[in-house]
Amino acid sequence: MAASSSLLAVVPALLLLIAPAPAAAASPSKRPTHQPPPFPARVSPLHQRAASSSGRYAASAAAATGNGTAKPFTAHYFQQELDHFTFTPNASALFSHKYLLNDTFWRRKPTAGPLFVYMGNEGDIEWFATNTGFMFDIAPQFGALLVFIEHRFYGESKPFGNDSYKSADTLGYLTSTQALADFAVLITSLKHNLSAVDAPVVVFGGSYGGMLASWFRLKYPHVAMGALASSAPILQFEDITPWSSFYDAVSQDFKSESLNCFSVIKAVWDMLDDRGSSDTGLLELSKTFRACKTVRFPSSLSNWLWTAFTYTAMVDYPTPANFMMNLPAYPVKEMCKIIDSFPAGADVVEKAFAAASLYYNYTGDQKCFQVEGGDDPHGLSGWGWQACTEMVMPMTVSNESMFPPSGFSYEEKSEGCFASYEVRPRMNWITTEYGGHVSLFQIFFSVYIWTVSSNNWWVACAHLVLLNCTIHCRKLTKFSRGLGATSSSPTGCETRGVEGGKSKRFHYLNYSVDCFNHSGIFFYHSKQY
Repeated sequence: MAASSSLLAVVPALLLLIAPAPAAAASPSKRPTHQPPPFPARVSPLHQRAASSSGRYAASAAAATGNGTAKPFTAHYFQQELDHFTFTPNASALFSHKYLLNDTFWRRKPTAGPLFVYMGNEGDIEWFATNTGFMFDIAPQFGALLVFIEHRFYGESKPFGNDSYKSADTLGYLTSTQALADFAVLITSLKHNLSAVDAPVVVFGGSYGGMLASWFRLKYPHVAMGALASSAPILQFEDITPWSSFYDAVSQDFKSESLNCFSVIKAVWDMLDDRGSSDTGLLELSKTFRACKTVRFPSSLSNWLWTAFTYTAMVDYPTPANFMMNLPAYPVKEMCKIIDSFPAGADVVEKAFAAASLYYNYTGDQKCFQVEGGDDPHGLSGWGWQACTEMVMPMTVSNESMFPPSGFSYEEKSEGCFASYEVRPRMNWITTEYGGHVSLFQIFFSVYIWTVSSNNWWVACAHLVLLNCTIHCRKLTKFSRGLGATSSSPTGCETRGVEGGKSKRFHYLNYSVDCFNHSGIFFYHSKQY
């Protein structure tokens, strides 16, 4: 079986996360301009709403994974409206909107327990649900019902089935505002259907899902009383955050492990361009990279390495994980150990390839690598459209980065998107719709948690302190992106108190929630209970 890698040249969402970009029209020999990565069965085509609203729910028989292991949820489908904001003839058409439930811990009496709702990212919802341990960890304490809602146009929730990505006429319904409205309608209807109208709702999300959780709390405060947003780059728009912050943070992750590791990666790009400038050189590089087929373009090799180093920093978890790929604990450290283990004078390209192989082949079962082409196993391809319409997150690579320097141009972005989708981005729409400056968030949020760790690649654009909280803080020293939502494992944490070491906590939903300061969770609460 061959490992695969997608050509990644899109803006990250956050699961998170990641999606292949449309093929560039530039010369194949020219090094591509990289921007960081952000994260199904067929469904019936749209049909018009029936006269009665009954029967909008359906359960799925799917209850086991591919290896026969029972899943921690059941799949259900809700008949969702295509367009929540117009009254055109097609607006009331319906599509099957997938969501997952786990009621193992739900308290039904004397009053219904809360709903913990995960805001689906740019991918298959089951992928995110099986990697979101934190919600399962805390659900028993709260007596909570767990709900995971898929994002429209991803996974099985494709309004036009296999034609959903066909053109701008169908993709035009893929927006964050439509997705938030989906969530609001489904949550409200589900509570009514479960006779739990008064049950409180707290929304969760990581990366792009964390952004959605943030914005949902802002736009629908009457539906959700609180939000936990992990690694949510809500400030990565316009000029709010330095454009080079993403790759500076990724580079710092490697540099903090080993200066030699950082230097090797920084040097490999020019060597690839030089050796790949001839057919003979490409053939030799194909052998070095154990490519399943001879590589046609040197940029494909750069993309392959770029993906490995970037994604490894994104999932630099303190425990073994298989969210993107099967990886050991602290994979950045392990990559650098591989590079540092080579003798002096060893080939830089071979060092970089060996390190990247940890990402693609940690299990050791890959005989060759699909350097060019590849598939989209998590169904992330809709992110290219989102990055070309409203999710315009300017990013550059500075001279201090271990990646080749590159710039960002709104004009070039617009032209590239028009060539790919025949649409032009609305560069300022997100800040117009949701705000983006700290002062605005101070006005709108009353119950809110942000999580981001010191080695997190979104630290500059998610690092937001709303209040000078003098409360107990647990510092996350080595937690990675989204870990606040994916796990409650204490591995890699150290506890530090303030005010003479005295511990203070905010209490929320009858549960004690720590405030993680600076490199951890930022907790803004209307009052202390």
